[in-house]
Amino acid sequence: MAVLVTAEVPGQTEQGYDGMLVALEGALRQAPGFVLHSAHPFEGGWRILEIWDSKAQANEFFAKSVAPNLPSGVRPKRSILDLHSLVTR
Repeated sequence: MAVLVTAEVPGQTEQGYDGMLVALEGALRQAPGFVLHSAHPFEGGWRILEIWDSKAQANEFFAKSVAPNLPSGVRPKRSILDLHSLVTR
């Protein structure tokens, strides 16, 4: 079953998030197992929510595409939860 990946990024700004999205959106859309990406601000940073087909696919994309592009000092706090259900269009 699919997984929900939540990443909280303390200190991230809207401008910083938008820059990362521009840099990674194409690769994200083509990544095996990718289903959905969304984000919103929270007090003191940004929260990213993604749905992936598997934890392994989510971790591989993070390691290969996200981590190498993070600005110095920016370290997301990630959590991954197995989903019981997922309804799509």
